[in-house]
Amino acid sequence: MTQFMGTHTNKLDAKGRVSIPAPFRAALKNGDDSVGLILRPSHKYPCLEGWPVAAFHALAASMRHMPTLGDDQEDLAFALYADATPLEPDREGRIVLPAELATHAGLKDAVRFVGLSSHFQIWEPEAAERRRAEARTRARDLALPGALT
Repeated sequence: MTQFMGTHTNKLDAKGRVSIPAPFRAALKNGDDSVGLILRPSHKYPCLEGWPVAAFHALAASMRHMPTLGDDQEDLAFALYADATPLEPDREGRIVLPAELATHAGLKDAVRFVGLSSHFQIWEPEAAERRRAEARTRARDLALPGALT
């Protein structure tokens, strides 16, 4: 199972290129050693989400139980697919962030990659720190399923 862990900060160059952190590139590898990912804007936060292709398709498959052409199904399909972009890193592990996605996340000079197990997020660094503080505060009162208390 693919797992994205840790937080990494990289520079965004003038051409909109950024290097995917090496541990994340390794987690994105397909069986044939190619690396593919689906990049999409988060529909909840001002950041981008990076999904391995198979994990993105599994996420999208969860809509199968919904009535085809129903409002809920169409809204979710629109949110998942309309701005999703398939990308393949170059030989140096860089991707070019589409301008509209970079604008959505407020990305300028540096970006922060945050691992979230099945996928990762790309944030503007200060916004990532605010989100981290918020998540830690909210998580204090949660218990992990199956964790010893």
